[in-house]
Amino acid sequence: MAIKFTNEPPQGIRASLKRTYQSITQDFLDYSSQPQWPPLLYAVAFLHTVVQERRKFGPLGWNIPYEFNQADFAASVQFIQNHLDEMDPKKGVSWPTICYMLGEVMYGGRVTDDFDKRLLITFTQVWFCDVLLRPGFEFYKNYKVPQTRNLSGYIDYINGLQAADNPEVFGLHANADITYQINSAKAILDTILNVQPKEGGGGGGETRESVVHCLAEDMLEKLPEPYNNFEVREALQRMGPLQPMNIFLRQEIDRIQKVIKEVKSTLSDLKLAIDGTIVMSQNLRTSLDAMYDARIPERWLKISWESATLGFWYTELLERDVQFRTWIQTGRPNAFWMTGFFNPQGFLTAMRQEVTRAHKGWALDSVVLQNLITRYNKEDMKEPPAEGVYVHGLFLEGAGLDRRSGKLIESKPKVLYEQMPVIYIYAINTTAGKDPKLYECPIYRKPQRTDLKYVGSIDFETDHNPRHWTLRGVALLCDIK
Repeated sequence: MAIKFTNEPPQGIRASLKRTYQSITQDFLDYSSQPQWPPLLYAVAFLHTVVQERRKFGPLGWNIPYEFNQADFAASVQFIQNHLDEMDPKKGVSWPTICYMLGEVMYGGRVTDDFDKRLLITFTQVWFCDVLLRPGFEFYKNYKVPQTRNLSGYIDYINGLQAADNPEVFGLHANADITYQINSAKAILDTILNVQPKEGGGGGGETRESVVHCLAEDMLEKLPEPYNNFEVREALQRMGPLQPMNIFLRQEIDRIQKVIKEVKSTLSDLKLAIDGTIVMSQNLRTSLDAMYDARIPERWLKISWESATLGFWYTELLERDVQFRTWIQTGRPNAFWMTGFFNPQGFLTAMRQEVTRAHKGWALDSVVLQNLITRYNKEDMKEPPAEGVYVHGLFLEGAGLDRRSGKLIESKPKVLYEQMPVIYIYAINTTAGKDPKLYECPIYRKPQRTDLKYVGSIDFETDHNPRHWTLRGVALLCDIK
């Protein structure tokens, strides 16, 4: 017989701070006579709580859900103690040192994603500075640093905090709570779906097999024909086979050709297996179960893209096919649907190569992407730009957009994603760094913001400090499904 124990961090700022301060003694609070010690200890505890609580908001909180734990807090507090012991009272606290150690070493040592690292460093820079030691400082409205050196005073203050926290305490917009509720509900529904029986129906209704048979027939009817290799070669020859953009197009067509053939093969075999003409293999049975549950069969997923349901996935297949066939038949589109590419990073790289070749003396290493947020929709673009590309179909998460100025603004209540107008992306030859007044916004292929789904970055103008949008978790998504 065995008994299992789990030790999970408490939920909410009040519960987390309470747990932290219940493990602290009055002697520990009296460790240093320096006036900076109690507020610095509380600030580290607050940071520890916030970095843990942001995980529940999914990619809006952290691109990767890191397992920050008590060891990180203990190491950070030990560093603060050492720093205060060695501090020159005339010079005071070295804030850059504290920010570096917390953001790059103690907590930052766990962080592997560049944009997560930027977020963590932003937290340290916003909170660990001279204003922390001023009376009346607030991390957020009604979240102050208690002005006391007594442990009981801290416990009483913490007990008076709200039980439920506004997402803005963590730097996020209030809409983030909707995202959290959706993610929680989806996790429960996925669990329920996974425990459903997989046998065929027996209550007089349609069986799983008959439902999937009808679905397969319908999908086969709409499935595009495979590409004719001779016609593709002729079209590319006409457009210039060695142009970077056309090489990219060839690679994309090769990949969608593979998907179309696999889908056709699976659907045809499923129909035959359901009719009893061939044996229902384990692979076909797995595909049948997935299609019945409106999920994408694993064999298709391996060679294609992720999506919320089979219906969304199949619609995207048809839309991708339309973009590629139109490009081959009528030439380069005026505006590109970037979501419809297998390799959107390759698309932007091909554009950079094309611009570099057009300018004598330019080196690819020093050519960087620039962008302009337009006011137009894709239907308004009557011709392609002389240089660079117009892209459409991106969604903004974590912020809203002022269409007139192209600047970031706060999200509208209950609006999680905002569709972007056409964005003009071009390239220039420069070795200058980024403008610190602009917010560098990452682009991801899907809502799951991992390195594998990272496409690139574009810059937004903003009336706020760019740090504000870093804390908001603002990003562009090619697809929200």
